[in-house]
Amino acid sequence: MKKTAYLGAAAIAAFAAALATPAAAQDAGTIEVKVLGTAVLPNGEIDSIEGGTLATTVDGLGVQTEANDNFVPTVAVEYFFSPNISVETICCVTAHHVDATAPAALAGGNLVDKIHIIPATFTLKYHLGAAGGIRPYVGAGPTYFLFIKDEVGAGAISALGATDANLDDTFGLALQAGIDVPLTESFLLSLDAKRYFVKPNAHFYDASGTELLQTQHKLDPWVLSAGVGFRF
Repeated sequence: MKKTAYLGAAAIAAFAAALATPAAAQDAGTIEVKVLGTAVLPNGEIDSIEGGTLATTVDGLGVQTEANDNFVPTVAVEYFFSPNISVETICCVTAHHVDATAPAALAGGNLVDKIHIIPATFTLKYHLGAAGGIRPYVGAGPTYFLFIKDEVGAGAISALGATDANLDDTFGLALQAGIDVPLTESFLLSLDAKRYFVKPNAHFYDASGTELLQTQHKLDPWVLSAGVGFRF
């Protein structure tokens, strides 16, 4: 609920500012660089069981999972094609683990550990507000989650007999809303909310390389950022 309220508040602020001022923005060719503190709040629940020798057993147990939150620094770079339209990309690495939440016998067990993700993301943004004033925006675009590290967790070893785990790199979609508030002619304060829709597959293998289980996870993180930017 708090995550939904954050995105809703950003969208309301954007449209309220748009009504109060005429549409205008930076000139074409303007670049903005932002340094942000970012909360990455994933879901991580199992969306479906895709296969593996233990698929029927795990499905019958009603196994469910969740991913932990993380807080990371983020750099965003934005280029304006026109006064109101820009494209933005972000740079960060976020780390998580996936734990079982059900059944009770497995709850708290670590299934996938030390997951490191590069969420390569580009969003096309539309800006509202007057030049030099408050800059609300909305955006959307593709993302590609690159899993650069993942390890089998102790819970998967004890419950499944797994010795290896792997997550598939996955394409998805990102939606965005936020607002930029000028502090000086060149510096600004930025508040940003993104919702990602990404469903990677996790694979668990035994020592012989046999796939014991393949699960698809509803990762779908909220990514909430605040920080400062420089315009040039």
